[in-house]
Amino acid sequence: MSEEATTGNNATEGAKKVNTILLKDAQKWAKRWTKKEGNYNKHHELHAFLIPKIDLLEVLREDVDAVRAYIGIDDNGVEKLMIVGTKYDPATNIYVDMITVGDGNVAAVADDIYDFTRPCPTTCDPNSPLNY
Repeated sequence: MSEEATTGNNATEGAKKVNTILLKDAQKWAKRWTKKEGNYNKHHELHAFLIPKIDLLEVLREDVDAVRAYIGIDDNGVEKLMIVGTKYDPATNIYVDMITVGDGNVAAVADDIYDFTRPCPTTCDPNSPLNY
């Protein structure tokens, strides 16, 4: 994670977004989690995720109605929390993910899928009443 992502007080309009990932990577990670989730938690310890302030500010700047979090596992076996902005569709009563889906060439640029890469453990608060 970049230093800007961890200190995160300089989120300005038009600045390069920190911690965004490609849609194809997000899909791969989510699929990996879905396949492993059935027995994954029996063999791995995961309590929570630490989310940098800059990442929350960036997703909220996208004129979202809500955000949705997906869980995935990257190519190194590290758990990931991927957050996307959503827009409410009153016709369907569904919050629709704000992800650009294109012809395959779109994958060369990071999408507005935020990769929160600090799983707990190792970033746990040892004194938190939720850390058991």
